[in-house]
Amino acid sequence: MQLQLVVRFVILLAIANGAPLLAKKLLGSSLAHPLDGGRILSDGHPLFGPSKTVRGVVACVAAAALCAPLLGFDWTTGILVGSAAMAGDLVSSFLKRRMGRPPSSRAWGLDQIPESLFPALASMDNVGLTLADTFLVVVLFTLSGQVISLLLFKMRLRDHPY
Repeated sequence: MQLQLVVRFVILLAIANGAPLLAKKLLGSSLAHPLDGGRILSDGHPLFGPSKTVRGVVACVAAAALCAPLLGFDWTTGILVGSAAMAGDLVSSFLKRRMGRPPSSRAWGLDQIPESLFPALASMDNVGLTLADTFLVVVLFTLSGQVISLLLFKMRLRDHPY
């Protein structure tokens, strides 16, 4: 295992996933257009929900691209990581809406695994992650996410301490 690589990758994931929260705090409701356009599916629930916005996706991908070189990755890897993290987040939101959970509700594991697994798998060749490294990325991101979420709440970047 390449612990230093894994830690840098998890930091990049944390930056990517935190960027939409920071954008929301800085911009308020500006540019907060829901990705799903408010579409309600036949089950009576939104496709993704109002908290999944164009602004959030742009913030995630841009932050990952800008910060990737600071962590020793190419900026294009940052774009890949940010895009895959958002894809994982959207899958998670889609599944939570199908389960009848409201937007921004907590689903431990479901909230972290796709957001870390998708980018790790997508970036394996680019950054040299092994399958063992990928597993460790998911574990570290999932566990550290609880601590980071609490810190973001205390910094008033999150609305809930999870």
